[in-house]
Amino acid sequence: MPDCDYCGESFDAEAAYLSHLGAEHADELGAIEQRQVANATDEDDSGVGVVPLALAGAILLAAVVGGYLFLAGGDGGGSGDLPQSVTQVAQEPQYNAAGDTHEHGQLSMTVMGSTVDFTQDQYQVGETRNRHFHFEGDGRWHKHTPGVTLEYAMSTLDIGVQNGGVWYDGTRYVGGENASVSITVNGESVDPTSYVIRDGDEISITVTES
Repeated sequence: MPDCDYCGESFDAEAAYLSHLGAEHADELGAIEQRQVANATDEDDSGVGVVPLALAGAILLAAVVGGYLFLAGGDGGGSGDLPQSVTQVAQEPQYNAAGDTHEHGQLSMTVMGSTVDFTQDQYQVGETRNRHFHFEGDGRWHKHTPGVTLEYAMSTLDIGVQNGGVWYDGTRYVGGENASVSITVNGESVDPTSYVIRDGDEISITVTES
């Protein structure tokens, strides 16, 4: 039964929860939640909880502009947050699938010689953190939902991975331009936008000087 992270209200179904978000918290929603609400609105012909057209238009515009910024090396707002293209393009699993599975694996990431410490609190599971993919203090990744792509998994950690590109700690690294980028699973290069992580996967992301 989903609970609203903004006001604490509980709902019996995802549709009612998304309708509530669009009606009561439209100005507070992050990129992923905006997309969820917009998708639910497209499927809802009852007129309940319809998101204003301006919000849907803004989401589409942000996705197009954000996608260009990621690929072209723009500053994405300069705040260190992920470009909206990363969180919107990443394929989020269905909300009601959370808890259907529990798988683990290893994830190592090195950026310009510095190893990312995934035992830090910002990467750990929490009440308001993503339920599909996270760490739980032991250094292993935990996946609780079928269908989680590598791109989506990393976006929940505020790290962007797309073909030939990595966004980390406010800096965009693009292979062949300002860095060399390697994204592999079990030693094999993968497309993070389509690769679905599996139990036991050893994920390695490396960014070095080009």
